[in-house]
Order: sequence, then C-alpha cells, then structure tokens
Amino acid sequence: MNVKDIEMKEQPESGSGSGGSGGARQNIQSPRGTKDILPGETEKWQQMEAHLGTVLQRAGYREIRLPMFEHTELFHRGVGETTDIVNKEMYTFLDRSDRSLTLRPEGTAGVVRAYLAHGLSRQPSPVKLWYCGPMFRYERTQTGRQRQFHQTGVEAFGSAGPAIDAEVILLAVDCLHALSVRNFAVHLNSIGDVNCRPAYKEKLKEALRPHLSNLCPDCQERFERNPLRMLDCKNPECQKYYKDLPSSLDNLCADCRAHWDELLGLLTALGIEPVINERLVRGLDYYSRTVFEVIADDPRLGVQSTILAGGRYDYLVESLGGETTPAVGWACGMERISLLMSDAGGLKPRAFIVSDSAVAALKLATELRHAGIACDLDYPPAGSKPRAFKRQFEKASKSGASWALILGEKELADNTVTVKNMEKQTQETVSMQDLIPYLQK
Repeated sequence: MNVKDIEMKEQPESGSGSGGSGGARQNIQSPRGTKDILPGETEKWQQMEAHLGTVLQRAGYREIRLPMFEHTELFHRGVGETTDIVNKEMYTFLDRSDRSLTLRPEGTAGVVRAYLAHGLSRQPSPVKLWYCGPMFRYERTQTGRQRQFHQTGVEAFGSAGPAIDAEVILLAVDCLHALSVRNFAVHLNSIGDVNCRPAYKEKLKEALRPHLSNLCPDCQERFERNPLRMLDCKNPECQKYYKDLPSSLDNLCADCRAHWDELLGLLTALGIEPVINERLVRGLDYYSRTVFEVIADDPRLGVQSTILAGGRYDYLVESLGGETTPAVGWACGMERISLLMSDAGGLKPRAFIVSDSAVAALKLATELRHAGIACDLDYPPAGSKPRAFKRQFEKASKSGASWALILGEKELADNTVTVKNMEKQTQETVSMQDLIPYLQK
C-alpha cells in the first residue's frame, strides 16, 4: 500500500455543513498530519523548550536557527539515497525559478550546511551546537508522530574520541531527567567505519543472499546499495531472516574496537548502563561507529517508543564539500516526549482587578505587570460599560487568581485598593503606593 492509498482511506467524511448554496459554511480543518498546540498545552511545550535549552547551554552548546526549507540536493547527498526519508517522505517542490526545494525532514544536514557555509570550522573545536524546531515528513500519522513534527537536537564537530560520544549521550539522559521523563533505556551499537564496514556488508550479503526472494521490495533494493539498511526494515516478515546475522560488533577493526571499548568504560563511569543492541543501525546513511537510541517503556507512546536517537557521522561534512571532520549528535521527538510529561498548566493570574473604571483598571494592571505580577481584568463582551461587580467577581473566581483587587468609587477617591483573598474570602484595604510590595510578599 502506498502513501496515496493510505491518504484516500484516511480522509474524514464531510460534515453536514458542506452542502451547496444556502447551507452552513464548512469549517476549514488543519491538514492531515498537523496539530494545533493550544493554550493549556503550549505551557508544557514552553517548559520543555526552556528545560532543554538550559541543560544544553550549560554544557557549552550554542543555539543555531535554520531555514525550514533547503535545496533538495542537500538531503539527497546528506541523508542518503537509500533512506525512506529521501525515497518516500520528503515534501519537495519547485519554486518559481524551477529550483527544487525541500521542507527539512531532519536537522543534521542543515546544521552541517550552515557549519560549512559560515566558516564555523575555523572556530576552536569542538564546535557544539543545538537547534529546535519543526520538521516535515510525509508518512502515516501515529501516536506521537505527525507530518509536521518538532525536534530538539545537538551536534558536536571536531572531536574524534569517545569522550564526546559519552557527553552527548549523558546530555540526552540529563535532558530527559530535566523533563521528569523516567523508565527509559539507552540502546547502543557500533557499525564500524570505512575500514571495517565494507567487509561486514559483504558478510551480511553472503548471509542474506539465499533469502533475498523472500524479502520485501525495499530490502531487495537495499541489498546492493546498503545492506545495513535492511536491518532497519519494519516488516516483520523480513525481520524473521535477520535474527541470526553476523554482528557488527564482531567485525570491528582495531581502531573501532578501541573506540567502542573506551566508550563503554566512560558510560559505566558516568552511571549509564546501555543496552547493547547489535541490530541497531539507525535509518540514515550518514552514521558511522557509535549509534544509539533512547527507548521509553510507556504505553502512552503506542508502538513509537523511541524518543531520542543519534550517533557519530564522521564522513558527512566531507560528503557535503568540507574537510574530513568527526562529528556526533542526536535529536529527540518533542511530540513523543510531551506525551510523557505531566501537564504544566497555564499561568494563572496572581491578581484580578474588579472595577467600574476601565482607565483605572488598565493603569493598575500595567503597573502590576511591569512589577512582574501576573494579573488580568474583565473586558465586557459588548459595549464599553463595565459589567456588574458580581459578574466580575465570578470571572475572578474562574481565573484562579489568588487576589481580587477592588477599585470602586471609594477606593479611587481614597487612592486605596481593597485586596480580597480569594481562598480565605477575607479582605483588607491597602494604600495604592503599598500595593505592589504587599502582593510581592
């Protein structure tokens, strides 16, 4: 079944308001695979973005902000011709000058392009960057997976040793802990480098050749182009033939084996015990040596249990026109992580102003907000006449405010405010000049 078949079957039925002239106008829905993040949920996203940024910046990673679309060639060369992303999932279009552009399906290729375009390679290494923003892939929507989705990622350029691998893995764990995400495991593997991987690929082909006719069309195509990608196939019929294949860990060269052994020692010393997963290859062609995924054990994710993934990509900078540059990084799926976070709740006003003078209420609200005190007031739905105090108190109660600040005729004449404690239902009069220190206590 191709994507168009899925799209046809998933189309919702038209509502009753979609008739001809004279009928009610049909609501315009968001495109399939996109999601509005509404108040009540945006607070959780703000919390997530703030915590992630804080953890990464404390480790010396500096934020980079990238275009949402790039030249299509960047992803063909960077992500890889044999990947599902390039073959099936990219949103690609021609602009008015017939240039092929693509909405970014992932962040690493764009970061490498910016690293080369702006001479960041001339900075002291390692150059440590992080990014956050929407990505786009045309695939079937599932729990925590949308066609417009969001990622936060890190990239570190210029260090070939396993210490930087250990740092980015440790940062991944620290980021998840900062968001109170628990019950996850770090899955880890090494897929070798240009010295040992060619021989390993030939061993895979030798083991898989007798079963080739039983494999899916995608795996048959990958057999010649990149047999490692076959191990990433999600078809359960194919996976039956992949259980007893040679392990990449048993076919590492001396340098890759030393890198692997030292990385394991560093992680153990840092208190991280990874799950060694010899079938882990990741879905992108640019990886080498270290690859890892963070997999959460939580039913809220459904079948999509990988919440963060990455690895080393020592040849990507060179393949995009730069010098040979070791690099490592990861990206996390923010929709999936948000499913694991408790609701942050909206910012409730600390004070709600009740008054029959719009000018006085707005002036006081401005002073409180400038002093860092969250507050709100009533705005009548029709006309300019303030609503009765009873209606304003009802709205103050619904807002969740701690205090109702009453500005009636007497208060305005005396330059005071009646402060009502909404929880205890007690009140006292405070002079206007003492109000802010009173509330700040």
